[in-house]
Amino acid sequence: MISKIGQVMVYVRDQDAAVTFWTKKMGFTVLHDKENEGMRWIEIAPREDAETSIVLHDKNLLEQMDTGLSLETPSLLFYASNFEQLHNELAEKGVTVGDIVAMPTGRTFNFADAEDNYFAVLELN
Repeated sequence: MISKIGQVMVYVRDQDAAVTFWTKKMGFTVLHDKENEGMRWIEIAPREDAETSIVLHDKNLLEQMDTGLSLETPSLLFYASNFEQLHNELAEKGVTVGDIVAMPTGRTFNFADAEDNYFAVLELN
């Protein structure tokens, strides 16, 4: 039986730019940065003890390998207790952020990474 989600794979064109975005603008930590036989994977998370992490894979390489994987960007929803502060800080750092919107599940906004992939943040009460 599955007990939790361990990692989410995000396929990017420029791994270095993606790491810079997630660490410098989003405040994530690099947990692992490994290369094996030409394949590099970078594991990041909001903090070192996070239960779920994101692995940044090289989309260009995987396209060449023709693995049959869907290389589309997953729709990720992050939770934040410092919701408005986070929204303002991201905007100040030059991150594309959407308006704060009231949804049936709570207030939310979206943001774009360096490759114009959009993700959402939901306010924790």
